[in-house]
Amino acid sequence: MKFGIMTHPSLPLTPHAFLGIDFGTSGARAIAIDRSGNILAEARWVFSDQTAEAWRAALFDLIGQIPADIRRRLTAIAINGTSTTALLCDADNQPLCPPLPYYDARAQAEARLLAQIAPPGHPVLSASSSLAKLLWFQKQPEFSRARFFLHQADWLASLLHGRPGISDYHNSLKLGFDPETLRYPEWLLRLTVTPLLPRVLAPGAAIGPVTAKIAEHLALPRDCLIRAGTTDSIAAFIASGADHPGQAVTSLGSTLVLKLLSRKRVDAAQYGIYSHRIGNLWRAGGASNSGGAVLRSFFSDARLEELSARVHPETGSGLDYYPLPSPGERFPINDPELEPRLTPRPQDDTLFLHGLLEGMARIEAQGYRLLQELGATPLDSVLTAGGGAGNPAWTAMRSRFLGVPVQPSSHVEAAYGTALLAARGENLLCCEQAQAENSN
Repeated sequence: MKFGIMTHPSLPLTPHAFLGIDFGTSGARAIAIDRSGNILAEARWVFSDQTAEAWRAALFDLIGQIPADIRRRLTAIAINGTSTTALLCDADNQPLCPPLPYYDARAQAEARLLAQIAPPGHPVLSASSSLAKLLWFQKQPEFSRARFFLHQADWLASLLHGRPGISDYHNSLKLGFDPETLRYPEWLLRLTVTPLLPRVLAPGAAIGPVTAKIAEHLALPRDCLIRAGTTDSIAAFIASGADHPGQAVTSLGSTLVLKLLSRKRVDAAQYGIYSHRIGNLWRAGGASNSGGAVLRSFFSDARLEELSARVHPETGSGLDYYPLPSPGERFPINDPELEPRLTPRPQDDTLFLHGLLEGMARIEAQGYRLLQELGATPLDSVLTAGGGAGNPAWTAMRSRFLGVPVQPSSHVEAAYGTALLAARGENLLCCEQAQAENSN
């Protein structure tokens, strides 16, 4: 359903506008910017369900929510989606069965098969990987009619440009595409699903203009370009402003996501670690199941704000928690049966919250230590995105555990990072690399 729109009428009209659209777990967001990065308009959509038709409706409605005078000046559009969320489509680009979301891990048998043929530590070695999902789809009765295997962002973009079968090397990392050699590896090309593998472009690369039908339906310029997209986490990383090796971004949302810009690629499936290519650098990281979901299971947002103001982050709580919403952890400990450690619970809620925040700060610090132990560039600063970025006590506590400065990200919305990708194309990542080299 539609959530709302925000415009920025004080900004002067410019001849070019660029649109980034972010598809997340609970909703979608669109942000239009000008060439200087100023936000022109924003729109939101909240999902009532996660179906392909719901995504399609959200896509068209979000674009339609952008004011007509901005839509008429849209030069390019890019879309991000949740990593490994994928669907199987027929020759007409229509979904053959419900999409499998990023967290779906039904492909256990397929993951075991991949463990026999893929290199150790490879990003596909998970039941939730895109490749495991494709092999699971292969066993379904609808597979005989399949012509395209697409990630969420791939399919949504194809609804605009009309050329299904194209992806980007961020979304395709867990499909097996090698971002270092920029090709599918030989072991993967020997699988029988090869005909369905998408053509992979650099994120931000030009795919083509919107179709004439879409241009008319959405009142877009006929030459409005659709660019290859990215994943939601990479889009948030781009939005953050991180620009040199050693700088990291921690996303404090429902989960705790760590991303460190590194000169060296680090992949270690046994720890839930993998690297995305960012120009000629690598964004190494992983995601813990700890995070805001644990806090909200105990406290409302108002109560969290009230209690956080009473926490003294410079002192220890004396509690040794490993906060998880339920059994199971991905990173920095990869143990599907790891039990939450949330006892003893003191009667004082302030002390209890102190212990929870401290436990998550330890997990964050442990995660960055592990990345560096595996060869990533040493950490020198952390930018913070997500709801937890606005908690001063937690920020001070995290800085104490990390031993480096912690600051808020330049922008926190993944849609903003995707809008930058739409504006600057594949040159965006190259420019960031050049800036990083010039700063060292």
